[in-house]
Amino acid sequence: MSTPRTLLTDDVLARVAERAPVHDRENTFPHADLDDLREAGYLRACVPEALGGAGLTLEEVAREQVRLAGAAPATALSVNMHLVVTGMAAVLAARGDDSLEFVLRDAAAGEVFAFGNSEAGNDLVMFGSRTRAERQPDGGYRFHGTKIFTSLAPVWTRLATFGLDEAHPDGPRLVHGVVARSDGGIETKDDWDTLGMRATQSRTTVLDGAYAAPDRVFRALPPGPSADPYVLALFQVFEILLAAVYTGIGRRALELAVAAAHRRTSMKNGGRSYAQDPDIRWRVADAAIAQDGIEPQVWALARDVDEAVDHGPLWFAKVVGLKVRATETAREVVDRAIRVSGGGSYFSRSELGRLYRDVLAGLFHPSDDESAHSTVANAWLGPVDR
Repeated sequence: MSTPRTLLTDDVLARVAERAPVHDRENTFPHADLDDLREAGYLRACVPEALGGAGLTLEEVAREQVRLAGAAPATALSVNMHLVVTGMAAVLAARGDDSLEFVLRDAAAGEVFAFGNSEAGNDLVMFGSRTRAERQPDGGYRFHGTKIFTSLAPVWTRLATFGLDEAHPDGPRLVHGVVARSDGGIETKDDWDTLGMRATQSRTTVLDGAYAAPDRVFRALPPGPSADPYVLALFQVFEILLAAVYTGIGRRALELAVAAAHRRTSMKNGGRSYAQDPDIRWRVADAAIAQDGIEPQVWALARDVDEAVDHGPLWFAKVVGLKVRATETAREVVDRAIRVSGGGSYFSRSELGRLYRDVLAGLFHPSDDESAHSTVANAWLGPVDR
């Protein structure tokens, strides 16, 4: 591709990086970061230029997310949710599906989107729901249920969510729609106190009759796996941008490992830096080999989405596989960086120590390791005989 366009200046990233340890220590949301990102036009990154946005491709947004995550992983992960909602709307629009064009127009007007999909105890994730969706006389829906890990909880104005309508005339349907915080029926709990990714403030959201107007209800799908274009676009954009965030963590950890190797000295070796120590050199090289391998995979798969490459039924396997590889690679790179950097990284004030805590969150995002392996096995071997 031509030189990727960028919205995030070095000055913006420096300010975000400076604030990151404060938000981690105080367990607070990075409002100033969001203001900087909004001012930079980043919340409109996925919105087509014709609608007032920046019109970045998915590959360009992924590259930006790697940079942002290197400065502040939790800020990158929180804004990731807004970028996923707007990004999948842009992907669908590019394919001639305007069912989510209202998302792009709202984002252009300054609305902040989040996802209210995850539910405690629901390992079906997008293919089943404990939330009740009740059809209204006007064709809209009210949602009743509890959603967890709602990133951007203090600031979102629009929530993409879904629930099960068991009384649908065509049989049980998973109904997808967008609700507005200003319409009520929503409680955000102050319950986010976690090991890492603290600034995301991904609090629990209780839907108690949250209303989606008829023109904000965009899918009613049978429960279970689906090849609907919306579901595919969601998986493509979500998994690729998630992979980008964790790839950014790995990139930053490698930079810190290199700096530590040059900074630390060894009395055993006459005061020479650890950058001259063969064991340390091997660990840094091992981390670099892993990091260098994952970045091109993120760019390539994002480009495939941008260019509408037809991977057929393998698309789901490819994107969930990327998510697992990216999060596991990031965890391995951070671990190697910790070993290079020594005991100072064990202090809570250490940036590398914070990355170590943040990177663990990658284990819990969908698709988790078990689900991803099942998806890939089904793609290559077919479903298990019943």
